[in-house]
Amino acid sequence: MNVKLIKMWSGEDVVADVVSEDVAKVIIKNPIVALPTSTGTLGFAPWSPLLVEKDTPLEVVRGYVVYINKPQASIVEQYEQQFSPIKTPSKKLVL
Repeated sequence: MNVKLIKMWSGEDVVADVVSEDVAKVIIKNPIVALPTSTGTLGFAPWSPLLVEKDTPLEVVRGYVVYINKPQASIVEQYEQQFSPIKTPSKKLVL
C-alpha cells in the first residue's frame, strides 16, 4: 500500500492508497476523510460513502489537490489495519 495524505482545495484531509499519479490526475483507492469529533479528537469516515464497491479506484483531477505527502505513522498503521487484506498483530510484544 502507498498510503498518502492528500490535502484538497476544499480543505478536506483525505487519506488514501495512491495507486498512481501524474501531472493531470491521481488514482486513489479506499479514501477516508478526517473529521473532528465531539471529544476534540479526529475520527475518520469514507470520503465517498455512496460508492457501490469499497475498493473502487477513483480518479481525482490534479487541479483539486493542494499537496500530497506522508501522513503520521499512527495514521498509516490505522489505515493499513482497516484496509489490508492481511490482518497483522499490533507491534506490542508479549514477554
